[in-house]
Amino acid sequence: MDLFWQKTIARSWLDSSSQDRSPHAVMLTGPIGVGKRAAAAWMAAQKLTPDPLTILPAYPFEVIQHPDMRWISTPEDKKTIGIDQIRALVGELVLTSYEGNGKVAVIEPANDLTVNAANSLLKTLEEPPGDALLILVADRVGKLPATVFSRCQRIDIAVPTEPMAAEWLDRLQPGAAWIDALRMSGGAPLAAIQALDDLETSQSMGRDLQALGKGKGSPIEVAARWAKLDTSFVFNWLSQQTKLAVLANSGGREAAAGLVIDDSVLCRMDRRNLFCYLDIINRLRGQPGGSYNVQLAIEGLLIDWASGLKECGLTPPIDGMELMLARRK
Repeated sequence: MDLFWQKTIARSWLDSSSQDRSPHAVMLTGPIGVGKRAAAAWMAAQKLTPDPLTILPAYPFEVIQHPDMRWISTPEDKKTIGIDQIRALVGELVLTSYEGNGKVAVIEPANDLTVNAANSLLKTLEEPPGDALLILVADRVGKLPATVFSRCQRIDIAVPTEPMAAEWLDRLQPGAAWIDALRMSGGAPLAAIQALDDLETSQSMGRDLQALGKGKGSPIEVAARWAKLDTSFVFNWLSQQTKLAVLANSGGREAAAGLVIDDSVLCRMDRRNLFCYLDIINRLRGQPGGSYNVQLAIEGLLIDWASGLKECGLTPPIDGMELMLARRK
């Protein structure tokens, strides 16, 4: 299925390609689930095996099997993209193209590059050899070194409108609860596909969060249940709910469709403290797996929530678990 919300980006890319004005290094940014990897695969295919009939990225996408194509991602047994992977890639890019259309390398997610790997890539980004195209996919721009960011042309893929996303999803699976899934996933259509399977879990977590916000229930007991879920899902869900709470706190309920808490809970939360809380969650999301006690982290977050975030922002901005634990003392 064509990702029709990328029409403007695709048209611009094809126009630039036809006039031989395509950049040599691009960075695709945007929320998880808007189709950045599908766009990267489409751009690669357009360069190496141009097809005038394929005018839009599609879902599901396929990485073309081509001797001039390299797709670099985080190894399954690691958390980062290492310098050895990048050195090998740079060595391949200087070789002659097999079919004369240049070479393409996709690196995803680029925010998983180690510092040494990123530094090893800088010269190639600035002066790609021959007719090479480097495509970096960034899920979290804030984790990228400025030196890498500045050497790429940024292409931001925005979240489509809710009606547009729901229309696309309904073609995929008619009659499903796509609106609820979209609101749970921040409006990103591809993320909503996974979110649909997690709706029941999300609704249960929503009830927990609502009850804790009203001073009911035990944060410790809730944390014990949440700790059994996928950690990324828990932190992503809580981050999204906090963003919606910020919107609701600033612009009214109509600005925050999908927020699971009501005004009786929201009125206890100061907007500045919501921003602080969001920062803590995002710091925890960025911590390497296994570097902290997940259940303890969730306990700290839920204890803060149950207290109305009154202590948030009272300590200096230190990293991850230290930031949370400093307020537990």
